[in-house]
Amino acid sequence: MSDQTKTTTRTGMSLLGVLQIIFIVLKLCNLIAWSWWAVLIPLWIELACAVLAILIILLAIKVSE
Repeated sequence: MSDQTKTTTRTGMSLLGVLQIIFIVLKLCNLIAWSWWAVLIPLWIELACAVLAILIILLAIKVSE
């Protein structure tokens, strides 16, 4: 018997990524009259989650010292 490990890589888009593309296409086709700030809300959500995760990690590091 051989000890081979299988490595799988998951690629694809998140729900927010798909939603972002849909909003941009709708805006560019003039099917929605939203401002670009509203169209880019999924981007802001992902950015806020990343910043929050970094802050939590930094806080955990600071508390553990």
